[in-house]
Amino acid sequence: MHLFRFFFVSLRLKIQQIMTNNQQVEFYNRIKVVLVEQGKTSRWLAEQIDKCENTVSRWCLNKVQPSLPQLAEIAKVLDVDVRTLITPTKE
Repeated sequence: MHLFRFFFVSLRLKIQQIMTNNQQVEFYNRIKVVLVEQGKTSRWLAEQIDKCENTVSRWCLNKVQPSLPQLAEIAKVLDVDVRTLITPTKE
């Protein structure tokens, strides 16, 4: 029974890994760069958009990405075009 359970847990993890690799999209934001250029902090941004400092910090470190509506809100607060906040995929 334990071997059977181990097999299915291993199979499920492998499927999740394959799905993650196939669905992975390289998307990096430039929030931290723009904040530095403007002399502002992630704490300031968190206060402006009413988000937790940890959330904004993870965005700035590109550990997670904000949603498109959140990016639009950030762009508005920073008074920049939303395209300034993302890394272009083509040059």
